[in-house]
Amino acid sequence: MTHDKTRPTALDLPMVDPLPPDTRKYFDLCAERLGLVPNVLAAYAFDIGKLNAFTAMYNDLMLGESGLSKLEREMIAVVVSSINRCWYCQVAHGATVRALSGDPALGEALVMNYRVAPLDPRQRAMLDFAAKLTEASHRVEEPDRQALREAGFSDRDIWDIAAVAGFFNMTNRVASASGMEPNPDYHGSHR
Repeated sequence: MTHDKTRPTALDLPMVDPLPPDTRKYFDLCAERLGLVPNVLAAYAFDIGKLNAFTAMYNDLMLGESGLSKLEREMIAVVVSSINRCWYCQVAHGATVRALSGDPALGEALVMNYRVAPLDPRQRAMLDFAAKLTEASHRVEEPDRQALREAGFSDRDIWDIAAVAGFFNMTNRVASASGMEPNPDYHGSHR
């Protein structure tokens, strides 16, 4: 069976219809601010409880209070997604890095190989930690945390780096398993 590209995933899980008023309002807000409803939200909308849990965690990690900037959190999302080869998240969060940084080359470098990107030492340490956590979490030791402290991160920041990396390791697997398709608009945005 081939994937029907009009659906957000390869799974036959249609959105709840009609959407509850709060969900409709959230989707309308996304469409207004982003110009689209991200397919990840449409994918989760088959189960409003799961959608609400996903958006609550995402909004807390990516938009909530943190010593990490929004751009830094998006950079982590891209690097983790690149290592995991998650098509949806590389495209979607690569577009967000381009938007936040104003640098299309940075977005591309992070998707392809963050090690060639023009990063400051703080960003490099952060992404090295996120990469290690993604590739071999059981190998993270105190010297890895200490390297982050020496780069200027607080222990709260280290928690946030780990939480963002952990979240995207989970969502990458769901997106890949379900054949989640990125919204076409992401491909050409902020180039």
